[in-house]
Amino acid sequence: MAGSNDKVALVVGASRGIGRQIAIDLAKNGYSVVVAAKSTSDAQSVKPFPPDPNSPQSTISTVEREIVEAGGRATAIPVDVRDFASVQKLVDRTIQTYGRLDVLVYNSGAIWWASVEDTPMKRFQLMQRVNPEGLYGAVQAALPHLKRHRSGRIVVVSPPIYSRFFRGKTAYAMGKIGMSVLTKGLAMDLERQGLTDMAVTSLWPAVAIESAATRKMTDANPAEARDLRKATIFSDAVLAVLRAPAAAVNGRLELDEDFLRSAAGGSVTDFSGYAVVPGTSPRRIMPATLPDLTVAEQDDEGKRMNSAAARNSGGSKL
Repeated sequence: MAGSNDKVALVVGASRGIGRQIAIDLAKNGYSVVVAAKSTSDAQSVKPFPPDPNSPQSTISTVEREIVEAGGRATAIPVDVRDFASVQKLVDRTIQTYGRLDVLVYNSGAIWWASVEDTPMKRFQLMQRVNPEGLYGAVQAALPHLKRHRSGRIVVVSPPIYSRFFRGKTAYAMGKIGMSVLTKGLAMDLERQGLTDMAVTSLWPAVAIESAATRKMTDANPAEARDLRKATIFSDAVLAVLRAPAAAVNGRLELDEDFLRSAAGGSVTDFSGYAVVPGTSPRRIMPATLPDLTVAEQDDEGKRMNSAAARNSGGSKL
């Protein structure tokens, strides 16, 4: 078990790509890391090691080995985020192993970009179960432990909310935007409960990041790599979010580059080192300016309702 003051991070969706990089960099920064996803393997038999981080050979088992061999603390625990019992078991094992939980990063995701007509119902259901439902289950299971020290943090890989994001990928956008709504709503819950040192933040790439998904593009056209960044920009942004005061990031829907440029994110100005192809300036895929979702009546809640309290008092049968 980690020392009583050692911070513990649970990274869900950590077998490859962005999730793997987040787990590795959290460990480098002193966190004990639980590496969670579906894919496992015999890490000792993988050759060459470490495997290509965007290939099927990269699993939570190999990520655990990478962290441990570099001197960090990590435990690989398989999880199926579509199954809430599996998610609960993951969190239980995290507490059994390390005694606490300080950070939850939810990176699991299913993707299908197509029109509504060309998105089969089974594909739609898979995305909703892995994306918003999986996140909701992870948050529900983790919250009691994150609240124990009144300083827990949650980082969600989900986008800002703006209309262009829906185009050509409605089913995917429904789930991903739902995840960002959870960030906004949970942030309000934390404020209502006076948990001012806790925060939930959504983070999304401003520029496409090298991954298993982009590999298909670069295999077909190697020039596509000129518009990609390394996953390290995203893990650096996660670390910056965790270092920032809770009030500066709670309920925020941030882009990695923009947050790193901000005072709260460290006022970074040079992003050239993140380019996959040295010397290139990868194309930004996100809008330069995003809409403000607040309204003038933001603090006017009208008549507050609490279905859970009403049900417990016998006032509701829902």
